[in-house]
Amino acid sequence: MDARLQAFERLLNIMDELREKCPWDKKQTFETLRTLTIEETYELADAIANNDLASLEGEIGDLFLHLVFYCKLGDEVKAFTVESVLNAICEKLIYRHPHIYGDTTVADEEEVKSNWEKLKLKAGKKSVLEGVPLSLPALVKASRIQEKVRGVGFDWDNKTQVWEKVQEELRELQEAEASGISEDIESEFGDVLFSLINYARFIGINPENALEKTNQKFTRRFESMEQLIHKASKDITAMKLDEMDVYWNKAKKLEKNN
Repeated sequence: MDARLQAFERLLNIMDELREKCPWDKKQTFETLRTLTIEETYELADAIANNDLASLEGEIGDLFLHLVFYCKLGDEVKAFTVESVLNAICEKLIYRHPHIYGDTTVADEEEVKSNWEKLKLKAGKKSVLEGVPLSLPALVKASRIQEKVRGVGFDWDNKTQVWEKVQEELRELQEAEASGISEDIESEFGDVLFSLINYARFIGINPENALEKTNQKFTRRFESMEQLIHKASKDITAMKLDEMDVYWNKAKKLEKNN
């Protein structure tokens, strides 16, 4: 037997045993696993963000277990099985890749994405945006929305137009702030973020990854600043901003030197 199939069969067999014999596993439902799956997904995302390949292998395994668990639960209530789940995704992939499994030809990645969205609409989707999960974090959701509508041609022609839109939204934010109407300020701030995320897409930047790297960079520098202040026998809570800035700049220099 193929080693891959052997390993997958082993996981399925272990899942069967756990569901039958383990008190904890026997009590689990779709609802109880949901939050755990979300946690595991974020742990996987952390490993990817940190380029921690050693941890990545384990996190992928944890997520595999959850997917197999859901298949087991589905089988128990006669809703679906691991076979039906795998066959369904295989059929979907074949249908949505006519340039591989059919006679369609494509020029590039963008045409593949465009065909993908059009095929989903033909398959019964009422909206291009139907597949965007409501519970996605707002920044990620904005990226997915923009990618989806691009697939059917609803997009700017070039990054210059997008940058002009960013500047327009910034002006409108300033106007809203001057008005003092909190609802308008919030709305215009959201427009600024949405347009910046759009610009990130045009310059080939994943905004979620970029922001997370900045979060990590800020955290490293702030913690380094705290250590420097502690070594100087000072109390950070009693310091003024200009005093902290001195140590912040020292922390930045230390990071660059390392």
